[in-house]
Amino acid sequence: MKKDKTYQHSTEFEVRDYEVDLQGVVNNANYMHYLEHARHKFLLSKNIDFEALHKEGKDLIVTRAELRYRAALRSGDSFIIKSNIIKEGNIQVVFEQDIYRLADNALIMTAKITGACTYKGRPVIPTEVFSALSI
Repeated sequence: MKKDKTYQHSTEFEVRDYEVDLQGVVNNANYMHYLEHARHKFLLSKNIDFEALHKEGKDLIVTRAELRYRAALRSGDSFIIKSNIIKEGNIQVVFEQDIYRLADNALIMTAKITGACTYKGRPVIPTEVFSALSI
């Protein structure tokens, strides 16, 4: 892991057998699931509840995903996703997420996930989200 980089949140996982493909490595679509789950855990740690927001008519959505695969995970590998969040403009947030294999601290992936909040389908400034995240 990069010693000079600090993170606001981390979530540990283990690769399950059914998440690998014919080549014996994690299928690329599963990395998106891992990243999403880590983002949800991060938001929950800040008392931001997707379901509660949705019931109010507000939805947090992904508007862009940039992924850079650096190495592969295999069945049984334990790994950690480390995340930061920053505000971008008036209505967007960016999650910077890095995946590291725990056995050797190898950097597996870097990701930049941009998101926004909508209210009844229209973009809004999620002030309660920004406030809870201190951004």
